[in-house]
Amino acid sequence: MNHSNRVANIPKSAIHEMTRLSKEIEDVAFLSWAKPTSGAPDHIGEAAISAIINGLVDGYSVSSGLVELRQEIVKKLKRDNNIEANISQVVVTVGAIEGLAAAIMATVDPGDEVILPSPTYSTHINQVVLASGVPVFVPTIEEDGFRLDIKGIQKTITPKTKAILYCSPSNPTGTVFSEQELRQLAEIALEHNLMVITDEAYEYFTFENHKHFSIGSIPEMQKNVVSCFTFTKSYAMTGWRIGYLIADEEIIPQINKAHIPFAICVPVVSQYAALAALKNSQQCIEEFRQKYLSARNLMCQRLDRLDSVFEYQKPEGSYLMFPKIFLEEGKDSQQFCEKLLREAKVSTTPGVDFGPTGEGHLRLSFCVPEEMINTAFDRMEVYFKQLKG
Repeated sequence: MNHSNRVANIPKSAIHEMTRLSKEIEDVAFLSWAKPTSGAPDHIGEAAISAIINGLVDGYSVSSGLVELRQEIVKKLKRDNNIEANISQVVVTVGAIEGLAAAIMATVDPGDEVILPSPTYSTHINQVVLASGVPVFVPTIEEDGFRLDIKGIQKTITPKTKAILYCSPSNPTGTVFSEQELRQLAEIALEHNLMVITDEAYEYFTFENHKHFSIGSIPEMQKNVVSCFTFTKSYAMTGWRIGYLIADEEIIPQINKAHIPFAICVPVVSQYAALAALKNSQQCIEEFRQKYLSARNLMCQRLDRLDSVFEYQKPEGSYLMFPKIFLEEGKDSQQFCEKLLREAKVSTTPGVDFGPTGEGHLRLSFCVPEEMINTAFDRMEVYFKQLKG
């Protein structure tokens, strides 16, 4: 076969495989995809329509994004992330995903090791492999809510370690890494001169007293961080495919060298939509947060009724959680999820996709309507009762 071994060795995405299988079954209750079902606020779509009518979207923008959009991003970074930047440090990207990919390509040489806390987002793992890097997993401390194992990370560093890549609030666990943890991580990065690449897609969705902290706000870390953000989660704009990254001016030209062959630029219509998202009221984000908090609480209540099947850590943020499966069948999470889909008509995501400590878990998403959560759990209660016979 004329394909590369590098790509051939990447397993098929369990997330997308479950979506494909779900389409073969009628009336599925979906808890598998991390995409909001609410849709973007009206003013965002209206701005896109206006940009189309006014003939603004048919040509490329500059590769790093519209100047006006980057100016608004700079204001947002200062206001919400305590990150000081200028527009030459910002690149608008095709979702956070393409920004992460460009950052990894600009940072990692073949054979370089990249430390990832496990469980972690499956796409991050594959991005490191596509860059011919070596993913090195450090298990998080599950019984402590999937906290970072700072000592474990320190011990894992070798002369080949180049970067640390993490997602907070976490996909798939919903953990919000604390400022204290991330300051300790920053000390390790500075001591060993490592890059830290962050995925902060769920930055606004934190609950109770958990606060999102951007490691890029630490002044000493400026040259050692690429921080990646997105509009797609914050404003329920998953289909618009737009995010951005912020990095030191020295590394931005290298990131752009990867960004341009990946994307040239972000679809210009999406850039005008994102501009409207930033310039108008941010109340919609708080409304989304309250909705996800309510849905999280409902999902926890429903999981409590299935305590002989699942054990879970309450998510501190995001709209995802990662319960452990107690049943013997749960040792193969892919088979477990496929059986649950076929026999109970509930779509979930196998934990095996999220790094070595992901097996034996499944990922559940609570950005769906509450009636969908109730339907899914009603079906699961009947199914597990039958299973236990």
